[in-house]
Amino acid sequence: MDFDKSLNDEDTIHYIAFGKGGWRWIRYAHSGLFDLDKKIKDYSPEELDLFLNSPQIRLKNPPSNWPKSAKYEGLIPRMYRSIINSEEGLLHAAVLNPMLTMGTCPDCGGTRLNPKVLTCKVEGINIAEACAMPISRLNAWIRDLADPLAVDLKAAIGARLTALEEIGLGYLSLDRPVGTLSGGEAQRCKIAKYINSSLADVLYILDEPSVGLHNRDIERMKRSVQRLRDAGNTVLLVEHHPEMIRIADHVVDLGPGPGIDGGRIVFEGSYDALLRSGTATGSLLGAPMPFKESPRGWASSFRLENATLHNLKGVSIDLPLGVFGVVAGVAGSGKSSLMECFRRTYPNPDEVVYISQENIGVSLRSTPATYMEVAGDIRKAFAKAHKMKEEYFTFNGKGACPVCGGKGVIVSEMAFMDAIETTCEACGGLRYAPEALAYTVTGATGETLNIAQVMDLSVVIEQKLRPLMDVGLQYLHLNQALSTLSGGELQRLKLASYLGVEGKIFIIDEPTDGLHTKDIRHIIRLFDALVDRGNTVWLIEHNLDVIRSADWLIELGPGAGEDGGRILYAGPPAGVRNCKESVTKDYL
Repeated sequence: MDFDKSLNDEDTIHYIAFGKGGWRWIRYAHSGLFDLDKKIKDYSPEELDLFLNSPQIRLKNPPSNWPKSAKYEGLIPRMYRSIINSEEGLLHAAVLNPMLTMGTCPDCGGTRLNPKVLTCKVEGINIAEACAMPISRLNAWIRDLADPLAVDLKAAIGARLTALEEIGLGYLSLDRPVGTLSGGEAQRCKIAKYINSSLADVLYILDEPSVGLHNRDIERMKRSVQRLRDAGNTVLLVEHHPEMIRIADHVVDLGPGPGIDGGRIVFEGSYDALLRSGTATGSLLGAPMPFKESPRGWASSFRLENATLHNLKGVSIDLPLGVFGVVAGVAGSGKSSLMECFRRTYPNPDEVVYISQENIGVSLRSTPATYMEVAGDIRKAFAKAHKMKEEYFTFNGKGACPVCGGKGVIVSEMAFMDAIETTCEACGGLRYAPEALAYTVTGATGETLNIAQVMDLSVVIEQKLRPLMDVGLQYLHLNQALSTLSGGELQRLKLASYLGVEGKIFIIDEPTDGLHTKDIRHIIRLFDALVDRGNTVWLIEHNLDVIRSADWLIELGPGAGEDGGRILYAGPPAGVRNCKESVTKDYL
């Protein structure tokens, strides 16, 4: 915001629709509360506080042009409520992020508790200090409490903490924000919740519980899943990990391909029968990849000195450049922290491309076609064919269904539950208005399609879409909402937009999550091709085929949290088999 300007000047507030005449600007200009020609810097303290910080209020004597049901709201709370903390905030993150800063609250030190609560202590420790302990240490502290009043509490709390430890989450602390957990960690928390449940005859459906887990952690997960089954429940796993498939009593294999090429049961039976079935899954499970025969050498490297982020124990190491490298180790061992230090200290940050599984501005309106910038080409073709403006062929403009606004769904907010999405009955989920659907274009194949039918096609061979095929996303539909994609699919979508570049350092966080073994083999070839093109690829990864295919391996550990953060091995992957400290070698 420009404090040297008035509300009547242009671009006083630098955000969408806050400019003079914009619909957001109108709420301040028509409120009658401010002199529109007075510079913001000349506002009295009371006026400035009203302009910036006022909560929602009803105006006592509103002007005649003020809507009857409208409330006035200060600029800052309005930005947080309707923009920053909304779907719009995701769409315009690039504009908003530079405006926002986050820091620890100076009054509570980040504990979120008031001073009176923090003065209450047990054995000299307050509740914030207890919740900040790693779960394994907290469990031991609770077991040692001698007060007889704590006997029943110790049993109840100890059972829950032990369940978290047994499933491999002993390195977490209870004050850890849920939003900072990986998908695998969050899912294991849910499983731990049910391990001690007395319920029986329950159907549990677990979607990829092995995501983000080292093979040592997989052993714990297997035991937890079997405990749920042995308690008289049914457990269904949606899985790719060989060890999780191995423990199944019954396996159902779908395929033979993805998207429209799948959807059929190609095998069902025991694990041993699956290996003999001849399906893609059975064949690949029985034939793990060998170690790379001739790993690439490296002529240059980046020296990381005394890295201490999170649980790293003053790590100093050379990170080779121009190679296909993997950072391995149990969950929580410090892999992501090591790569974060690499990102922060590398002297040419523009060369580093970090691809996580976080959202890429995901919303109901973002699709593969918009992300790969092919939607504009399709709209131009329709606009040119019918001599109309492009905005009539977009569901974000005049071509949108008037009922759902181009979302394709109606979102019903539920007070105490997640919002419910139902397909829009007016457009049938197509997103477009009837007027837009009335126009068609005949393609090279002779097929005549309207805009919705074109956008419902799966990825076709077109220059801008070829990268999606290269990363194995050919089964996606052009109009598929990105909010329906998994973390692994979003990550590969990001990767697709970088396939043509050279001279970059790619740091990719667990790119094999959610991938079938066949897709993993494909993406390994893709990473090798990126390196051959003059790039460096560093993966944070657990998959054994990927580790065996790398040029260089760094393993951290030996444990998680406080028990991790040390370099156990650095060198060609095959050499880790001779490392006494390695946790990974036994599984390779």
